[in-house]
Amino acid sequence: MERTLVLIKPDGIQRGLVGEVTKRLERKGLKLVGMKMMHLEDAIILEHYAHLVDKPFFEGMKQFMQSTPVIAQCWEGVEAVDAVRIIVGITKAREADAGSIRGDLSMGFQCNVVHASDNTDNAKREVERFFKEGELYDYDKTEYMHVYSDDEK
Repeated sequence: MERTLVLIKPDGIQRGLVGEVTKRLERKGLKLVGMKMMHLEDAIILEHYAHLVDKPFFEGMKQFMQSTPVIAQCWEGVEAVDAVRIIVGITKAREADAGSIRGDLSMGFQCNVVHASDNTDNAKREVERFFKEGELYDYDKTEYMHVYSDDEK
């Protein structure tokens, strides 16, 4: 089973979309193994967005991400990273497919409701960045018998 990070961004919080985002991921059959609301301090933003620090939009993006708390979620499932990326849609929301979170709920590039890990290596690093030991939970999800066949688990 893979784990992946989803951040519900300030626009998702302000627009009351936490339940909608969570519902879509739950309905897919993914397992929520961690969730918390947090304010993003400078250090975590600099680490998480290190690849964007030199971009001209970085300061505006940092201000946006610190404008309200975010909700960090860790989701688990078979090929969870790719499954979440499909549900979330592409970053440029106005071009995202209808039916995806971004395609249905946003128009912007920065204000696109959620962040989701883009590959398994980044997912592992991002989950460790946002969740401390003891903040993620292992438990049996009884509905898995109706989500995966025995040879998929």
